[in-house]
Amino acid sequence: MSNLFRWLLRLFAALLTLVGIAMLGVYYLASRSLPDYDADYTISGISGPVEIVRDNANIPHISGETDEDIFFGLGFAHAQDRLWQMTMLRRTAQGRLSELFGQKTVKTDELLRRYDLYTLAVKSVAAQDEKTTAALDAYARGVNAWIGEVNRGARGRGAPEFFMFSNEIAFWQPADSIAIGKLLSLQLSGGLAQEVLRARVSLALPDERVKDILPDVPGPGIAALPDYAALVPGTQRSLAALDWSQPALSPFTTPELAGASNIWAAAPSRSAAGGTLLANDPHLGLGAPVIWFLASLELSTGGVIGATLPGTPAVLLGRSGKLGWGVTSSYLDDLDVYIEKQNPENPEQYLTPDGYKDFETRRSIIRVKDSAPITITLRWTDNGPVLPGGHYDLRSITPVGHVASVAWTALSDADTTTTAAMRLMASQSVDEGLDAGELWIAPSQNLALIDDSNIALQTIGAMPRRDINHQTQGRIPSPGWRAENLWNGTFAYTANPRFLNPEGGILGNTNNKIVERPFPSHLSFDWGDTQRIQRWRKLMESREVHTRESFIEAQLDTVSFTARALLPLIARDLWFTGEAAPEGTPERQRQHALELLADWNGEMNEHMPEPLIYATWLRHLQQRLIRDDLGPLGDSITHVNPLFIERVYRDLDGASAWCDVVQSTAQESCSDLSRIALDEALIWIAEHHGSNLESLRWGDAHVARHDHQVLGEVPLLRWLVNIHQSTSGGDNTLLRGRTSGKDPRPFTNVHGAVFRGVYDFADPDSSVFITSTGQSGHPLSRHYDDLGELWRRGEYVPMSLDPDLARAGAVGVTVLTPESP
Repeated sequence: MSNLFRWLLRLFAALLTLVGIAMLGVYYLASRSLPDYDADYTISGISGPVEIVRDNANIPHISGETDEDIFFGLGFAHAQDRLWQMTMLRRTAQGRLSELFGQKTVKTDELLRRYDLYTLAVKSVAAQDEKTTAALDAYARGVNAWIGEVNRGARGRGAPEFFMFSNEIAFWQPADSIAIGKLLSLQLSGGLAQEVLRARVSLALPDERVKDILPDVPGPGIAALPDYAALVPGTQRSLAALDWSQPALSPFTTPELAGASNIWAAAPSRSAAGGTLLANDPHLGLGAPVIWFLASLELSTGGVIGATLPGTPAVLLGRSGKLGWGVTSSYLDDLDVYIEKQNPENPEQYLTPDGYKDFETRRSIIRVKDSAPITITLRWTDNGPVLPGGHYDLRSITPVGHVASVAWTALSDADTTTTAAMRLMASQSVDEGLDAGELWIAPSQNLALIDDSNIALQTIGAMPRRDINHQTQGRIPSPGWRAENLWNGTFAYTANPRFLNPEGGILGNTNNKIVERPFPSHLSFDWGDTQRIQRWRKLMESREVHTRESFIEAQLDTVSFTARALLPLIARDLWFTGEAAPEGTPERQRQHALELLADWNGEMNEHMPEPLIYATWLRHLQQRLIRDDLGPLGDSITHVNPLFIERVYRDLDGASAWCDVVQSTAQESCSDLSRIALDEALIWIAEHHGSNLESLRWGDAHVARHDHQVLGEVPLLRWLVNIHQSTSGGDNTLLRGRTSGKDPRPFTNVHGAVFRGVYDFADPDSSVFITSTGQSGHPLSRHYDDLGELWRRGEYVPMSLDPDLARAGAVGVTVLTPESP
């Protein structure tokens, strides 16, 4: 028996040894792809030495003899730290994910092929100016130089992920950079889904109720829309939930997560130090690594520092010694969905104002790992690509014998947005920056600019010119065979809103409504914010002059204007009514929750219980209000709409009718629904977080999930690659932490300020910035998540153009030397 035990013990020890050796082997292979930042390389493709000094935050400061050599260095640095991310972005834009992931990404590839982003990017290369073309070529050579080093030096295939998937990496091309820019446009666009939602809701509700649940931003209204069923005969009315589910690794998202940002600027007259100020925090989906990569470039036009997009050569957010710039999503309505009528006798034709016409068609082959290739037929109309019925549930608003197509400014084959970005980066003044914006096509943004004495806010991006008689004004899908619904090109750049040196000395945007202009010269009917702007205005007006610190304070502000505005409405009949109730009863728990909320200032602090009680109450209240009328379709409205709640509880245009449950015999009041929703919310909280209200923490529910796109769901590995953090803020705070809106974790923070920057031109080198994870995309690197904890705490790193400061705390200096001829 003792011999058996000894042998079992030896076997167990041997197995442990083998596991340990295997783990060491995996670690060794994975760590081989960690770049040595102190290495020197003799390399072709540059005209002179290039130096890459990485400061203590691993931000590369790149210098060289020519601009082309510096862009080469940026491509080299991007590839060192983000090669997997770059190849994934490129494959997504190309519709080639299935070559790595097999059947599960076929639908994603098919959809991206139908948008045809990469073909349009290839054609757009010829539209760039000479300097941009040279920069794209040099950048591509830099990326390819590192890929060559990976291949020659057996550097762990370039990234750990390549051990799990194919390690074939095609050399980088200029079109790849343009395609990634177009992919960003797609990720920031929620127009298509919004049109489908509005069409479906208009089929289910009378027009006055549509205005409640999908309200216009207060201000002069618009004429009532035609009934969608009458507009497109054959459409079926349905209360079924919209199927907005996305296939694996899809870049598409819902309108609530389509894009948001904050930006504000102060003129010297409103600055304590007498210099202009700019704060910017664009909001995108959280992930690891973050989409942005911080870098500093010593160009011939002067030093530039800020956030770059891996795979592209431009600093898209940042500053030089003379100019600071940042962006927010403008919510320009630059997309229209068309319902195209097929020829009953020939479904390969569609109806135009001039009669039936053949679809433009092209075959495309999707290669699938471990499966046979799939051939699809791409179809285009004069309006744009024909999209499948499953895309944002287009089939639910498309009658039999019809298909849906989309017109979108980003589908340009002469897209000069990259040239605009490069010219912006080289601009030396606000005026030059405004001129550069003329070539920007998509995604449409609000561009804020400061120089030493001027501030400006300009909407950039092509603005479609619609006919005054357009049947839907672009708000819901329209018949593509009616001439009045078709675009007539785009407006001149001078039609885009511009604000230059306002009298008050302060400019800002939180995706809010910025102009009120009649259709068709309007900017949009749907805006991204009606709430954060109110808090921002309060903070800006509370001080006569501002500082870098006051701008940082506003950027990190967690007070919810929405909570302060709505709680007095929905709780007004509950706070000071009700009988005394014993402990342990639902009535006592409700009273306790109301007492907490009555003393709360609306601060969405991660350590407080009140934000969780408030958010849960509002979520259950909205579902109570809409479920009776919309049924399962209400599930498609995942986030609380403050304007809707306000309309109902102020009974604007009879909106309190939402409070009565029409399927019950009783006549419910809005106070009844508030009480019922609060009780339901407290039950939900007890089931998920416990019944002791004082011990609740908003941060336990509002966890920021920076998940790895591919490895984030792999057992064991997910603990290494995912970054989860308790966070403050919420859907409507300036420190925006947009929640998922989906069960079972509806308050998970999935979308926020993945970059923050504050620039002070009284002392430019005192400017600061931060991203939400780290510079490296390698999970074994200490720079994978080192900036993430600073970001969570609301801290920043210096944003200096001084090369000596970068060198003083450098984690490495890479020197690229040209090969001898």
